[in-house]
Amino acid sequence: MLSRRDPFREMLSLQRTLDRLMESTLNADSTDWTGATWGLALDVLEEEDAYIVKANIPGINPEDLEITFNNGTLTIRGEVKDESETEKGHYHIRERRYGSFARSINLPNSIKSDDISAQYENGTLKLVLPKTEEVKPRRIPVRAVSGRKTIEG
Repeated sequence: MLSRRDPFREMLSLQRTLDRLMESTLNADSTDWTGATWGLALDVLEEEDAYIVKANIPGINPEDLEITFNNGTLTIRGEVKDESETEKGHYHIRERRYGSFARSINLPNSIKSDDISAQYENGTLKLVLPKTEEVKPRRIPVRAVSGRKTIEG
């Protein structure tokens, strides 16, 4: 038996499915992730002589951060401690994250690992990973064989 295809019915079915998905997402308990491991958003900028990595990690003690660089992999780990529960009231909204976090990214091995520096100021972690000399771009002069002029490229 053949049945007619009804694109409008298919669109309504898809819309209902998406509505249910969005509703379940919006109604999810905002504390589902508390105490769990969460990711860390990073900015990675390549400059001429170094890579700059920045991460916003408000509310953490810099001594609670563990930063390692091994075989081209930069790893940042830490934990944001939960404030003690209040006994006099109850939360209406609780959205701030706490718990452990970790993030690893691969960078070229051409980094001077002994010269990596880290700063933490106003909730922002900034890492400077200097490049080795052989990676830095350098200008090579080109000389004309038959002429007297030198061209730089």
